[in-house]
Amino acid sequence: MDKNIDITLKVWRQRGPKEKGAFETYQLKGISQGSSFLEMLDVLNEQLINQGKEPVFFDHDCREGICGMCSLYIDGHPHGPDTEITTCQLHMRKFKDGATIVIEPWRSAGFPVIRDLTVDRQAYDKIMQAGGFVSVNTGGVPDANAIPIPKEKADLAMDAAACIGCGACAAACKNGSAMLFVSAKVSQLALLPQGRVEAARRAKAMVAKMDELGFGNCTNTRACEAECPKSISVTNIARLNREFLSAKLKD
Repeated sequence: MDKNIDITLKVWRQRGPKEKGAFETYQLKGISQGSSFLEMLDVLNEQLINQGKEPVFFDHDCREGICGMCSLYIDGHPHGPDTEITTCQLHMRKFKDGATIVIEPWRSAGFPVIRDLTVDRQAYDKIMQAGGFVSVNTGGVPDANAIPIPKEKADLAMDAAACIGCGACAAACKNGSAMLFVSAKVSQLALLPQGRVEAARRAKAMVAKMDELGFGNCTNTRACEAECPKSISVTNIARLNREFLSAKLKD
């Protein structure tokens, strides 16, 4: 049975990208363990507003684990201490009465802080714009069963397509690498016939854009895979490397 708990929050506050930030401490009492983490932050903001203070800025949208906007670093983990969930799916029952919870924005050169816990995640959109699509004119849409695709490859493509682009992989990586995200987006197309036509151009363009935007290199610590809310496999990174090297050799 859920109960009410008292907690201490240490929240990162930063007025802008060029401003110096710092942690501020807040006390919350009577928080239901049945509430979600974002609902708890809503309670905090109501308390701050009632005190005549500025609320904490944080991103959220669907609150169903689909969009990935709820990008918070909680107690040293992207999306918090639970596994295979986004922040909006994290519930306060994961925390004990009297707990101190540290909340930070994503820490990555590719995701500059806009304000407080909100970061600029446009970098992932720019990587997708560089090549994460199929632009070949294939005529009318064929029936789904008209293009035979081995089930193994179809399953792998669907697993890669589960990536929601939240940025947890880059936030978890000590190098701030976006390789897991890029490899998932490359893999979901490279495994299918429709994506093979532009495979070489796609791999080169997306990797180049990732490097341009300041993301670090992958050193295979697998922190990205461990913290990914959708359990995207690092085997996709191996596939991306093969696609990229093959494209470079053809050049």
